Amino acid sequence: MHFDQTTPILRSFDQAKAREFYVDFLGFKVDFEHRFEPGMPLYMQLSRGDCVLHLSEHHGDCCPGAGMRIRVSDIEAFHAELMAKHYGNARPGIHDTPWGSRDVSVTDPFGNRLTFTNAVST
Repeated sequence: MHFDQTTPILRSFDQAKAREFYVDFLGFKVDFEHRFEPGMPLYMQLSRGDCVLHLSEHHGDCCPGAGMRIRVSDIEAFHAELMAKHYGNARPGIHDTPWGSRDVSVTDPFGNRLTFTNAVST
């Protein structure tokens, strides 16, 4: 039996803030956006490399405050990229964990915590 990649769904409340954080700051791209009709909540897919995230404004899809770990092949380069952007709402540090990975944690405008790491702990 084989399990494949997961696609987390994160709660969002504001399309402009979501784009500013995920696209402008973290470097993801928008793959698609969906609304059942104008004025309805937005559902969108973002990706960067093999990492795929879904953001939903629909209250029934998920709750704010999720946490996840995302593996990055060069955590130091990713950290330097983030710091060079001078994003006003986050200046994440890079730290060594007791289990040997290096992590960069950021919290999105909706309370979801994303920890980028050079190794996912087992």
